[in-house]
Amino acid sequence: MRRFLPPPSRLRAVIRGLAIGLLAVSLAACALFEKKPEQLAPDEPADRLYNEGLTLVAKKEYKDASKKFEEIDRQHPYSEWARKALLMTAYVKYEAGEYEESITAAKRYVTLHPGSPDAAYALYLVGASYFDQIADITRDQARTERAIQALDEVVRKYPDSEYAESARRKITIARDQLAGKEMSIGRYYQEKRNYIGAINRFKTVVVQYQTTRQVEEALMRLVECYMAMGITQEAQTAAAVLGHNFPDSPWYKDAYKLLQTGGLEPREDKSSWISRAFKKLGLG
Repeated sequence: MRRFLPPPSRLRAVIRGLAIGLLAVSLAACALFEKKPEQLAPDEPADRLYNEGLTLVAKKEYKDASKKFEEIDRQHPYSEWARKALLMTAYVKYEAGEYEESITAAKRYVTLHPGSPDAAYALYLVGASYFDQIADITRDQARTERAIQALDEVVRKYPDSEYAESARRKITIARDQLAGKEMSIGRYYQEKRNYIGAINRFKTVVVQYQTTRQVEEALMRLVECYMAMGITQEAQTAAAVLGHNFPDSPWYKDAYKLLQTGGLEPREDKSSWISRAFKKLGLG
């Protein structure tokens, strides 16, 4: 068998030279075809981005402002500017009518910075975003309930904040909306002569929403339903409670006339659920 011998030193040098040359040519060829990576632009100072965002907010260019604030979060995620920018993101999203994005940003702010003085405002933005999406009473009221929950949290956690009073006003409006929904369904049942179904809806208003403007009509509708069913004692109680708490209400005048058609007068039965419901809140 023929033995393999290593090449002489001069030959080895020539081979090495050829190999190096081929490698250089190969690398040069690769360089021609390879895509050069793009150079990353240096980070823009956070304060400059923030001020540019504020300038756009002043011009009501909310979408462009949002991009500036979001860029701060991307480039400077752990800075104080990022905290401020996150809150401003929630604000500009709200102003732009992008409520779900505002809610997401505001909730993230509260989660990351629960002890911040601005947490009250972030939570208020959550409630306000839900509030501004409240649909009419013929549609689902899930957002109304979420608005009340968020705004109630503002009132409970930050009762002395500058947002508490506005939150209370919105809660009042939202609760009236929920009561209106119950009244709408109750009137529908009443028209169909489903008096039990109607009474249950009007009862919800009397028990849960008796500080809303809907309660006067609810009491009057209870008078009508109970009279239609022949349960005159409850009808008299509903009218008496209505007259005691809202003596100048046109709904009381209607209730009084209806009782008179049956030869009856308003008279409160203290053991009635209607009387107890009002006594519980000190309204009776």
